[in-house]
Amino acid sequence: MSVRLIIDSASDLTKAQADALGVWYLPFKTIFGEEEFLDGIDISHRDFYEKLIESDSMPTTSQIPPHEYEAVYRRVKEAGDTAVVLTISSGLSGSYQSAHIALDGYEDCIWLVDSKNVCLGEQILVRYAYQLLQEGKSAADIASALEQQKGSVRLVALLDTLEYLKRGGRISGAAALAGNLLSIKPVIAIVDGEVAILGKARGSKNGNNMLRVEIEKSGGVDLSMPFCLGYSGLDDSLLQKYIADHASLWEGLVSELPVSTIGSTIGTHAGPGAIGIAFFAKN
Repeated sequence: MSVRLIIDSASDLTKAQADALGVWYLPFKTIFGEEEFLDGIDISHRDFYEKLIESDSMPTTSQIPPHEYEAVYRRVKEAGDTAVVLTISSGLSGSYQSAHIALDGYEDCIWLVDSKNVCLGEQILVRYAYQLLQEGKSAADIASALEQQKGSVRLVALLDTLEYLKRGGRISGAAALAGNLLSIKPVIAIVDGEVAILGKARGSKNGNNMLRVEIEKSGGVDLSMPFCLGYSGLDDSLLQKYIADHASLWEGLVSELPVSTIGSTIGTHAGPGAIGIAFFAKN
């Protein structure tokens, strides 16, 4: 009997990355007008941003329906295996509810965990679960550990533009114009499973400093646990500047910095040029 991990593409892992870990992968749909793509499968993160920049219309994402979860649950049960299902925050998508609806009849082999996070924050929970799997933990023990640790996950990000928040109706056109003229950079986080704006900085330098302040408020990054840096868009220049400016956070402490691209679930609203970090807080 094997223990499986089942995740969704809101973790910003691609299908190829999930396959390399032996993790089962369910994609969200990314929709541009009449075109539909399976996130992380037939549209890469880079392709998504190229389309986002060129498109006049706002893309949307579609949650994973119950029947897709039920199909993988059936595979688990028929194989005599068990599985831990880790989903995007229930406060951001109906996919957790889909996974829960599909659970009927599979309670003996499926353990369902609401990550209360998304993007890089969800991804480090996946990587933590994978570590526990490699240690030979049972599905019940992995799910229990995820429930205990998910409240320690911090995801903070700096947006480069207000344009995509405006396109998505999150702020007014006037507010976006004023913010862009003043070079306002919103700092956002996942708080209680939902997106919250922590503050607005004048310029990238002040924004980067705000990210550091948020890390310090959490007692720093627990480097014994998974953590991840990420960026949206077509290049990582802004992230590399952040890393260089705050080298004291990492130098001599880790051999390499894990970096991920940010996919469509958050990228639709953040736009290109965002940078973020997800980590388990020491406090």
